[in-house]
Amino acid sequence: MAMNDPSPGIANLPNQRHKIVAKAGGHFTLMVVGESGVGKTTLINTLFATELATGKNHTLRHSKQLDKTVEIDIIKAELEEKQFKVKLTVIDTPGFGDYVNNRDSWAPIVDFLDDQHEMYMRQEQQPERKEKTDLRVHACLYFIRPTGHTLKPLDIEIMKRLGTRVNLIPVVAKADTLSPNDLAVFKQRIREVISHQGIRVYSPPIETDDEASAEHAKTLMSAMPFSIIGSTRDVQTRDGRTVKGRDYLWGVAEVENEEHCDFKKLRSLLIRTHMLDLINTTEETHYEAYRQSQMETRKFGEPKVKKLDNPKFKEEEESLRRRFTEQVKLEEQRFRQWEQHLIAERDRLNKDLEQAHSGIKSLEAELDAMQGGAAGGYGRGGPQGTAPVRR
Repeated sequence: MAMNDPSPGIANLPNQRHKIVAKAGGHFTLMVVGESGVGKTTLINTLFATELATGKNHTLRHSKQLDKTVEIDIIKAELEEKQFKVKLTVIDTPGFGDYVNNRDSWAPIVDFLDDQHEMYMRQEQQPERKEKTDLRVHACLYFIRPTGHTLKPLDIEIMKRLGTRVNLIPVVAKADTLSPNDLAVFKQRIREVISHQGIRVYSPPIETDDEASAEHAKTLMSAMPFSIIGSTRDVQTRDGRTVKGRDYLWGVAEVENEEHCDFKKLRSLLIRTHMLDLINTTEETHYEAYRQSQMETRKFGEPKVKKLDNPKFKEEEESLRRRFTEQVKLEEQRFRQWEQHLIAERDRLNKDLEQAHSGIKSLEAELDAMQGGAAGGYGRGGPQGTAPVRR
């Protein structure tokens, strides 16, 4: 090695690693979950500066589960920046939360996440592992409608289930519809509910040996849930600048203005500073947790254990059975009470009917007696008060 080499020995390993990674490129899978009309597609297009969802040829329909509810759309694209290629996959969930009865609407989403872990684990068990299909989700953006109140029960339920399976990142959609004060209060309420309900959300790692990185991670954590304004349109500000944003009578809501929203912080988290950590956390935490839970309940190479056959769900199954039995007993008790009430009412009506019949018979007897007395009086000499006729 030449003495004037600026990176001799082990110090050159990071450069070698960079060349290997740059040549291989990266793969990042992002899931977006939220009701229709909250701006999921717009935000994704704004984040990656491309119209991902417009090309129907790039859209793969994974499945349509349950009647009329949630579907899973897989949108693929390949992005390149400074000769570094990223294969981006966006998992969309149209139909989530759009119906009056949203019971179990999260099932297709949770099943999809588990199925990707299962598929990857099955591929790892094969003798040939070079070409593996990997759709494990590295980050999930959960869109919260800007109501200004707090999380809905549906939000809490699905976020609890997602947080144990994927790096969950909550975002407040269309933040420009709330005043700054209302938005701050809304975000604080969401943080309180997340903490109280024990919902697991992604937390950027704090590097103790890098003060700048640690401060940046703390800034990102304090901003969560991220308030978002999504727009791919160029608009003119009052001072003549051209920015991405939304134009209103009162002014322009700028996408990349940190005083208006947290878009830049979210983009930094997903793309600039923590994409690799999101990928590693998926591999080392969420996938490993799934793999370990499955290996505890089945032998090597066996198919996936059905939920109700898994010992970990026996207690839940038994609890549901007890609840069902108790509910049946309550309904039977209500039916017996209703039946007894009907019998008592029938007996009361029968007694009333008998009394009515007795009254009718008594009246008929009195009437017969009166008619008989009148007929006897006429037979003895005519009507009373009339003297007999003398001859």
